[in-house]
Amino acid sequence: MNEKKLHKGRGAISNPASRFDPHVSEPVDDGWNEVESADISSSAPKTKFFPDQTRNIIATNKSPDIPFDRSINPYKGCEHGCVYCYARPTHAFLGLSPGLDFETHIFYKTEPAARLGEALERRGYKVRPIAMGTNTDPYQPGERQLGITREILKTLLRYRHPVTLVTKSTLILRDLDILAELATLGLVQVSVSVTTLNNALKTALEPRTAGPRARLRVLESLHQARVPVGAMIAPVIPCINDNELEDIVAAVSEAGASTVGYILLRLPLEVEDLFVEWLQRHYPNRADHVMSHIRAMRGGVAYRAEWGTRMRGQGTYADLLARRFELATKRAGLGTDLSVPLRTDLFRPTNDQLSLFGNP
Repeated sequence: MNEKKLHKGRGAISNPASRFDPHVSEPVDDGWNEVESADISSSAPKTKFFPDQTRNIIATNKSPDIPFDRSINPYKGCEHGCVYCYARPTHAFLGLSPGLDFETHIFYKTEPAARLGEALERRGYKVRPIAMGTNTDPYQPGERQLGITREILKTLLRYRHPVTLVTKSTLILRDLDILAELATLGLVQVSVSVTTLNNALKTALEPRTAGPRARLRVLESLHQARVPVGAMIAPVIPCINDNELEDIVAAVSEAGASTVGYILLRLPLEVEDLFVEWLQRHYPNRADHVMSHIRAMRGGVAYRAEWGTRMRGQGTYADLLARRFELATKRAGLGTDLSVPLRTDLFRPTNDQLSLFGNP
């Protein structure tokens, strides 16, 4: 059997069928047309964008172990290509693969300002911070042309509505004008995800994201603009990036983060096979060792989704990580509560839908 080829700029190596698809097919090279087959298999899959005409732009949740009850995801799928992304299985609901399809078939919200305005104008709406970046990155590459996230932020500013953002992209600095104004009103908090300080590891693990130094510069720029900013070390992967924990905490502190958190690697559903495949390609000598540590922290399996433990794991290794993190944050003088209080008393419904399309 021929070894699967890497796709330049992509995180997933394969494109397994949706778990809801009753028919599974797999290409087989029978040796005929060798030149043509090689050209096809080595070509980089192109990104395609599709309108997502969801009427309810705000998603809600009741999970007791996350600090928000509502979110907006401007995009389904993510071109960043992080192989470990726990959102990958959601593409199966679209009849697509959590593998390469998740990175190349991107769905974007249509008429975001109008849809958000409708939601905020509903009778009885209660103001709480809206989280962005909880499923896929709101500043993935397509945002540069589509501008969905910027339209949402402009609308939230107009309504004086609090918002939190998580990203690993330098593109967030494009919106520094809006973020700075939100910050003066106490309406925004940003977290920058810093997974590693090793650019080679970043390239393999998160192929289309900003490099480590660029992310630290994002922290510096936001801090200098007086936008409340913290850092998230996510995910922590045993024997891959866990040795960097203290160095990352020190680096983000120096760059201007006021708080920092971490999340243990999560491997729900199809993500397990995609990650194991990635491990076997990039770290074949460590693959079994990595997975043995992960299973030890997840009760003998690759993932358990119980609230309260899914973010940190359990067992000796998980306890050691927690202790190391505690000591590192104390040395750096950083807080560990990423839930910065934001104002809700400034909210002002406009009841004027035409104003949604102007500039703030």
